[in-house]
Amino acid sequence: MKKLILVLILIIIAERYAFTQTADANLVWAEGKIIHAVTKQPVEAKIIYQSLPYGNRVGSLSGSNYNFPFLDGEKYAIMVQAEGFEPIKLLLDPAEANADKKVVKDIELTEGKVPEKHPVGHVMRLDNLIFDQGKARISPESYPELDVLVDMLSTHRGMVIQLEGHTDYLGPAKQNMDLSEKRVNAVKNYLISKGVHKNRVKTKAFGGTKPLSMQDTPEAHAANRRVEVRVLQN
Repeated sequence: MKKLILVLILIIIAERYAFTQTADANLVWAEGKIIHAVTKQPVEAKIIYQSLPYGNRVGSLSGSNYNFPFLDGEKYAIMVQAEGFEPIKLLLDPAEANADKKVVKDIELTEGKVPEKHPVGHVMRLDNLIFDQGKARISPESYPELDVLVDMLSTHRGMVIQLEGHTDYLGPAKQNMDLSEKRVNAVKNYLISKGVHKNRVKTKAFGGTKPLSMQDTPEAHAANRRVEVRVLQN
């Protein structure tokens, strides 16, 4: 009886090992070097990677290179920070893997410059802020632009901003107002998740009441759907 139990245990272990080996063989890996954009020399950096769109998996590395697996075929955002260099954030997609099941991306860092301090009243448009149509979920492709805003607020600690949400003028006015409010709140929540204090981010929804253009074209409607950043205090 003991021999039978031992044999069964060995069979289970062997099957699990074979499954693990197969799973590992199917994994796609991200890898690359962190280098100086001018000298091409290695740069010691902190590397943070996060699965998208919900950030269920987060990891961090230190050094001049990175290597991690794409679990469950999810895309990953990777943030690289090094003293004296501008931080950079990229999107890595397992669909871009080569024949060796690797997404190879060397990351070049540029020596840092302080994010510009804008005067009170200055308005910036977030041109690369993307939402699903008719919804308030921020697309992962928007994160790099939002992180630039995070850096600006982190550098200028006294700055207070107002996020102003606009839709096109099509559809019911109340629905547009609600949507613009949800979108600016989504942006505010993203900034707060990155360490910006909530009291430094005000919000205001305009719906479709302040279009940039009244032309009835897809391009004009797209331009009207926007979030702007107004500097209230420095």
